[in-house]
Amino acid sequence: MTKIYVGNLPFTATEDAVRTLFASHGAVTSVALPTDRETGRPRGFGFVEMANADAATAIAALNGQQMGGRALRVNEAQDRPPARSGGGGGGGGGGNRY
Repeated sequence: MTKIYVGNLPFTATEDAVRTLFASHGAVTSVALPTDRETGRPRGFGFVEMANADAATAIAALNGQQMGGRALRVNEAQDRPPARSGGGGGGGGGGNRY
């Protein structure tokens, strides 16, 4: 299974529209279009999961294709680097300095 990143989506894009676009290149397992936590509005990108062979075909065919007047950026999704824990650093401890 391959996870595909789809960037530069029009804000009017729906999961159904994205699924239909990719389905012409193979079976789509899932579609996710993240929304902004505060506003609930689409963020302009999404993820599609497809079988490996279908994903390669879809990426080649759809990268740069227009959707809603915008050229899509389509490539294999990269794993997000692990979040660093801990608070924001500052200067060292609170010792006296002379």
